[in-house]
Amino acid sequence: QVQLVESGGGLVEAGGSLRLSCAASGRTFSSYAMGWFRQAPGKEREFVAGISWTSNTYYSDSLKGRFTISRDNAKNTVYLQMNSLKPEDTAVYYCAATSRTRRVRASHEYDYWGQGTQVTVSS
Repeated sequence: QVQLVESGGGLVEAGGSLRLSCAASGRTFSSYAMGWFRQAPGKEREFVAGISWTSNTYYSDSLKGRFTISRDNAKNTVYLQMNSLKPEDTAVYYCAATSRTRRVRASHEYDYWGQGTQVTVSS
């Protein structure tokens, strides 16, 4: 089992930045690939970014360039740096862990999920 706890969400003005954190506990964090997803009201959960256990990163094409995913295996933590935020980035952001080794963008291929953190971007 892996337990995931997100933090760092909040209210920010358009153009601002936030850094989300996801702290993991349980089984060996470094052996899992991690991902960030988001879900806005009335919309499906959307892939944002992923990072392999060797720190190879990949992104949603629509978000690449504004968002950066990283991980610190010594701290069992994965981060999502979000810059130039827009009102349409408003959503609940979730981190997730998967034991799959290839690039995984589909939510059903992730094994563990955090409870989510709200990000609200005001115009």
